[in-house]
Amino acid sequence: MDATADPEPALVTLDQIRHAADLLRGVTVRTPLLRFGSPDEGDPLGRTRAWLKPESLQPIGAFKLRGAYFNIATLPPGRRAAGVVAHSSGNHAQGVARAARLLGVRAVIVMPADAPAVKVERVRADGAEVVVVGPSSEERAERAAEIARVQGLSLVAPYDDAATITGQGTVGLEIVEQLAELEIAAGPRADGARIGTLAPFTVLVPVGGGGLASGVAVAVKALHPDAVVIGVEPELAADARDSLAQGRIVTWPADRVGRTIADGQRTAHIGRIPFAHMRRLLHGIVTVSEDEIARAMVRASREARLVLEPSGATTLAAWLFHAGELPASGRVVCVLTGGNVDPARYEELLARGIAAGG
Repeated sequence: MDATADPEPALVTLDQIRHAADLLRGVTVRTPLLRFGSPDEGDPLGRTRAWLKPESLQPIGAFKLRGAYFNIATLPPGRRAAGVVAHSSGNHAQGVARAARLLGVRAVIVMPADAPAVKVERVRADGAEVVVVGPSSEERAERAAEIARVQGLSLVAPYDDAATITGQGTVGLEIVEQLAELEIAAGPRADGARIGTLAPFTVLVPVGGGGLASGVAVAVKALHPDAVVIGVEPELAADARDSLAQGRIVTWPADRVGRTIADGQRTAHIGRIPFAHMRRLLHGIVTVSEDEIARAMVRASREARLVLEPSGATTLAAWLFHAGELPASGRVVCVLTGGNVDPARYEELLARGIAAGG
């Protein structure tokens, strides 16, 4: 896919993300920043270098409610009343289903046959109609587009949509606000900087289709240009890494990305709009192995009391096992995108992580 064939899309703005934050207040949770690891030596508040932002604590168990709700809520009234359609392997499906329920809108969701059962069940529990197709993300997209055309529904794209990206960007806005609050609570900095002034920091964000990474990067870089935003992908689904390296959108076959346990990151390629954001704002991509993902799930369970799905654990895996590829100083925030995983599958993955070294 050639990303240079058409004019490059305009980037989402910080003001748009702030508007989304206002609209989402009371709908989504301002998820906390949780300390992870040993406290910094001499820090009177016991603060750590690494912090976890568990979007698994959202009402649907994942960050996707942010983008889905903002997207649907800002549709023109007539289009919103006609209903919406979406395609997703799980978490975006849940986000659209819940948002549609809250807004009183009909929702049709196209999901792959290999989607986790827990995600399918929760989509149906929110009243959405589920259409099942094969494992390819391209097939899901094509079926959703057909349904939108035939039934007159509005397509709520999972990542290649400015409104979706805007909603997801509220994660980045919260991170900057929360880091500033931590600095204020600690009092004057030892280097003499004014209270609340943030030293350079790093945000690790998972990349599937690129919507979350794009929105987070906009908010973080607009507020703190010296911050570093790094995407994280499974080694078995590293199309975004290849895309940024080659300067064009690279597609991986469905059977190739389907090998990763991180089902939320099995997209064949990143979106055109996310690519425009990521090539300008992202500092790079770190890839993690399957065993590293499983080991990170174990560490999250043991040390942070968090249940994470594989996609939600990739940034923690990057922090734990790829520190040499990250900035050597400054705080690091790991965005943990979700915790929706079938119980039996979760036990299998924990066993794998323990066997690999925990």
